[in-house]
Amino acid sequence: MQCQKLKTYMETGRVVFLPAKAILPNPAQPRKIFSEEALEDLTQSIQRHGILQPLSVRRVGSNYELIAGERRLRAAQQAGLSEVPCLIMRMDDKESGLTALVENLQRQDLDFIEEAQGIRCLMERWDFTQEQTARALGKSQSAIANKLRLLRLGQGVLEAIREGGLTERHARALLKLPTDAQRMKAISVIVQLGMSVARTERYIEGLLEEPQPPKPKINVGAFLSNLSQSLAKIQLSGIPAVSERRETDSQIVLTITIPKNG
Repeated sequence: MQCQKLKTYMETGRVVFLPAKAILPNPAQPRKIFSEEALEDLTQSIQRHGILQPLSVRRVGSNYELIAGERRLRAAQQAGLSEVPCLIMRMDDKESGLTALVENLQRQDLDFIEEAQGIRCLMERWDFTQEQTARALGKSQSAIANKLRLLRLGQGVLEAIREGGLTERHARALLKLPTDAQRMKAISVIVQLGMSVARTERYIEGLLEEPQPPKPKINVGAFLSNLSQSLAKIQLSGIPAVSERRETDSQIVLTITIPKNG
């Protein structure tokens, strides 16, 4: 019944009502996190006033795939709407993914982590350079590079930043620390003390100025002596073990041969 009804819709570029269940999610959707509170507010608004801005979709086989408007679609489904107003557009995969990212950026629906991940996804999926991406999104190349730099932080660090309610400038300050382990410790302190960006930057500078513990020196001579003593004990036990030593400018190569049958 639903498929039969879908066949009656024509791709004319005008607004039509489509079954909400027949609209597939956009695989290139950059937004991954939806506020339950904001979604509930939108659901109540839709129940009172309906959907004021149509969703953008494209035809995919016998169904339709969402281009833009996932939050509206989710809220409409929660509101119990069986059909939603849609603008049917003719777009290929690249245009659809780009449109989804641009709309979210323009509406400021993405947090800075999702924005960076969306940009990276776009570049990887379509083999875009930073320059091509900047041109497609209407941003400078340096802005794109700065967003991508945030993804040098590990996934666990990014999640901790989001959960702690830290800003993009906090994240940039954390990039100065060399390891994710140090960043996670710093985030715990920053969140616990409610540090501002300026205070966070001073705190991290202080961490970087702390003297690092010296690396333990390896006593190669003592190791070789212990090895020779162990080899001598093997030989004294009657096992014909043979040692061969070769030195280069950068290393000592030791080869010890012991018969399997002793």
